[in-house]
Amino acid sequence: MTVTAAEHALSVRQILALERIAAGEPEVVAGAGHLDRPVRWVHVAEAADVGVMLSGGEMVLTTGVLLAGDGPSRTDYIKSLHRAEAAAVVLGLGRAFPSPPEDMRRAAERYGLPMVVLHRPFPFAELTEEVQSRLVRRKFAAVSLSEGIRTALTGLITAGAPLQRLLDEVAAHSACPVVVANVAHRVLATAGERPAVDDVLRDWERIARRAGCADGADWYRADLDGRGERWGSVVLCGYRGDGPTGRLLAERAAEALVLHRMLGGAAAHSWEEQSAQSILTDLVSGVVPARQLLPRARAAGLPVNRRTFVPLVVRDGDPAELGRVLRLLGLSGLAAELADGATAVLLSLARDQAPGPLTEHFAARLRDGTGEPAVVAAADPRTGWDDVPAGLREALHIAEAAAGTPDVPPVVRLRDVRLRGLVRLLRDDPHVQAFAERELDGILYADDPGLLPVLRTYLATGRNKSRTAQLHHMSRPALYRRLETIETLLGIGLDDFEQAASVHIALLAHDAQRG
Repeated sequence: MTVTAAEHALSVRQILALERIAAGEPEVVAGAGHLDRPVRWVHVAEAADVGVMLSGGEMVLTTGVLLAGDGPSRTDYIKSLHRAEAAAVVLGLGRAFPSPPEDMRRAAERYGLPMVVLHRPFPFAELTEEVQSRLVRRKFAAVSLSEGIRTALTGLITAGAPLQRLLDEVAAHSACPVVVANVAHRVLATAGERPAVDDVLRDWERIARRAGCADGADWYRADLDGRGERWGSVVLCGYRGDGPTGRLLAERAAEALVLHRMLGGAAAHSWEEQSAQSILTDLVSGVVPARQLLPRARAAGLPVNRRTFVPLVVRDGDPAELGRVLRLLGLSGLAAELADGATAVLLSLARDQAPGPLTEHFAARLRDGTGEPAVVAAADPRTGWDDVPAGLREALHIAEAAAGTPDVPPVVRLRDVRLRGLVRLLRDDPHVQAFAERELDGILYADDPGLLPVLRTYLATGRNKSRTAQLHHMSRPALYRRLETIETLLGIGLDDFEQAASVHIALLAHDAQRG
């Protein structure tokens, strides 16, 4: 974007509001509806054919001394200014015209040309000096701002800064919410003060339609495109500065975002995935109340009104593949990788859709698409948005428990992980940790490291000695000797159900604490 004088001009209205011109007692006698025209330059001219010397956007100052006594010339004078696209004409009343000439006023009104008369003598040189100096300062400030933000954003890009850091920089310069959306107007990222951003997102559908047109009075949009394809836009919402500066900031932001995306390459997470990841991570963490995340989820394209939400987690799932399956099945949802290799999916279903069969169908298509066994951990459906965070945490818990549970179904629910799931849920509790340490103390630090695996297998097989001996490739007498040693070290009898159950629970807790 090239910074031009016209883009950072003063309007006719702004010039008339200057303190210096007030001494001339200005009065608008025609074209009052066009006072917001930009003034590129101020030109003093008495020639009747001044129009041929103009290039557009000038405010012409004249005493009209060469126009007195010639009505047709006065009308032609106004017509020539209109053809030259002058911004306004200022007539100093005096010897030539003691009062505003009616024919000039009517012509100016007809052509929509602002005509201003000065009732008191006023040195034109003072006005030209004031306006020209302001125009130069504005242009210099615009160039400085343009280069300043370009340098800052380029520095962040070359340093490998993430998308959010770039948007934070743009928001700091613009002092207003900044929104990045795709071509479907789904919000991909935001920056700015959180309350102001939330206000924008709550009304995003209306703002998105508005931002699809030309710039408005307080918001500015720039397209994000590269290699002949438009894939989104960046919008400054509620910018309080002047229009040219708002457009400049939006353009500079767009340039930086396009460069950032191009340099990211195919290996970088898509902005859509980053948006989903931010929402799902905040839901799981509980740092931000679910109610405050509702506008973000809605703006990201997730249906939230009168819906049933099904939280799912797939261990080591590919968010792109999960998103592809969602689109293939025509399901609405968000998919993103969370911490520790868990990928969360939040399905949003209509109230008349059956969550159970659709979840089973989703898991089946996922297995067909990847060609590998995929276990989908599913929490109970939620009909209230405020219950979604607990549902996602439940799905994460089920996925963790299922990772250590043999023979689980393709869709694992809380009832499928049973005791092992409960122990994994409580594994970080200090009382559980102390219990496991106390129950297993005699064997954890034994000289024979093979005792613990034998105990684990023996309890997991329901104290089946034959099966345990077979799995460990040892004779039954050898197994009996191992079990006797274990009983001696632990000070219990494994034939006693309660004592064996206590050790089994302690062993499950011990294994859960070690991942």
